[in-house]
Amino acid sequence: MFRKILIANRGEIALRIIRTCKEMGINTVAVYSTADKDSLHVRFADEAVCIGPPPSRDSYLNIPRLISAAEITNADAIHPGYGFLSENSKFSAICAQHGIKFIGATPEQIDAMGDKSNAKDTMKKAGVPTIPGTDGLLTDIKSGLKVAKQIGYPVILKATAGGGGKGMRIVWKQEDFEDSWNSARQEAAAAFGNDGMYLEKYIEEPRHIEIQIAGDQFGKACHLSERDCSIQRRHQKLLEETPSPFMTSELRDKMGDAAIKAALAVKYEGVGTVEFLVDKHRNFYFMEMNTRIQVEHPVTEEVINYDLIKEQIKIAAGIPITGKNYFPNQHAIECRINAEDPYNGFRPSPGRITTLHVPGGHGVRVDSHIYAGYVIPANYDSMIAKLITVAQTREEAINTMERALSEFVVEGIKTTIPFHQQLMRNEDFRKGNYTTKFMESFTLV
Repeated sequence: MFRKILIANRGEIALRIIRTCKEMGINTVAVYSTADKDSLHVRFADEAVCIGPPPSRDSYLNIPRLISAAEITNADAIHPGYGFLSENSKFSAICAQHGIKFIGATPEQIDAMGDKSNAKDTMKKAGVPTIPGTDGLLTDIKSGLKVAKQIGYPVILKATAGGGGKGMRIVWKQEDFEDSWNSARQEAAAAFGNDGMYLEKYIEEPRHIEIQIAGDQFGKACHLSERDCSIQRRHQKLLEETPSPFMTSELRDKMGDAAIKAALAVKYEGVGTVEFLVDKHRNFYFMEMNTRIQVEHPVTEEVINYDLIKEQIKIAAGIPITGKNYFPNQHAIECRINAEDPYNGFRPSPGRITTLHVPGGHGVRVDSHIYAGYVIPANYDSMIAKLITVAQTREEAINTMERALSEFVVEGIKTTIPFHQQLMRNEDFRKGNYTTKFMESFTLV
């Protein structure tokens, strides 16, 4: 087992990793930018190293500074959390070159799944259902038009290096193809330095359902059931739950088997997530694989009593998994609490928290790094907390969430708490009647 782990991340996920390390008897090193010097992850780690000024490129994305911090503190492993460098194959490789274990996927696995076009080809060969579309990247607009005509409109153009909805365009008819092609490529080039595009059939009324997986260094893999992540705004998840209200036992078995095939196809090591789109007829299609821990991992932990961070660390240390699949025995919901103004287009709301009261009670979990007096910097993602409730039934989990949200007091900034309160009262949500298009018709009052 590792003696000391450096956490190459910040905020909530850094604190989450520190907690598990403490329980495992592992020393921790926090890294922080000058904007995060007062963050709780800095306070609760055994050691802390400042790695630069607020911009991510000069701190949390600066590989030489992270490696230096690991070397001067004699850390024998680095946990990247999510975001930042968690799916960066170069970082994974450099860690290995310096004799530091990267707690995550290998460079080869990250590359195999990081490029969406290559990932789709890999999944096809493994027998995992994929969305009809191009084989590999489009060479020019003419080839795109030809494929779109073959599979039928609507289609969606996607950047091969994309993420967060950037470089994506839905094309409803042939006349719109050229404009969508040009704008998607320009956006992808600006965001990722890569304007490679591929095309897929656009799935109408889709659900975004992902399967949590784990794989060890000995060729074994298992799944830990599903999460429904369909409540999204501009491709950014707002709420996740498990089990999905759309799921059936038969569909869960099929999707779980497909996710394991995906993991075995790349000899996956670590915990990760295979994401699928599921249409209204419960046909499912591979979308992408995230080779890291997910923001929404707590809902899975709550319904199967399983510490996924601990599992990541054990797998990285060479401890084999049992290979057993896990299924939910309760219902859990996670609301992402962001420092955003939901009444003003979800505009970011950084600043000082003047008053804070965190909810508690049976079935309530809060993962957060904030406290009264804490200043939320404007430099990073706006998520400040995750509120998770768990109960025997979905209705009880919703009722507990509604109660917990009413107790969650954050003053001094705007947050998305009012949005989630209204969502809990929404009739369609309470019935489980939602798709990824839910927010298009949702009006905050």
